[in-house]
Amino acid sequence: MSVLIDTSVWVEYFRNSNNCEPLEVLIDENLVATNDLVLAEIIPYLKIRKQRTIIKLLSSINNLGMAINWDQIMDFQYECLKNGINGIGIPDLIIAQNAKQNNCPIYSLDKHFIVLKNVVNIELFV
Repeated sequence: MSVLIDTSVWVEYFRNSNNCEPLEVLIDENLVATNDLVLAEIIPYLKIRKQRTIIKLLSSINNLGMAINWDQIMDFQYECLKNGINGIGIPDLIIAQNAKQNNCPIYSLDKHFIVLKNVVNIELFV
């Protein structure tokens, strides 16, 4: 089982935060996954910092294929709005959909995913 690592976790990890010890375990056990959306969020920042080695390593991680189902994204957003949940961005909905499609949990420090867990039935890594 792979775990989809959200951008928020990578950002904390690169800041040498102690909050990301579980990520080190996942890396050691080769259970880390990413997708093109997460890479698009993190790699430009790494390029500015000239972190070529880290970019190569991130590019070698299990990359979950993305087949964005816009009808499902709209359904996710509808469920959120129906339940009084505003402010969930489309990128978070796409990440949630990608994790569901690949039957893997999401490891995130973003509180939006805690809310999404029950609304769109995603699994979180804790």
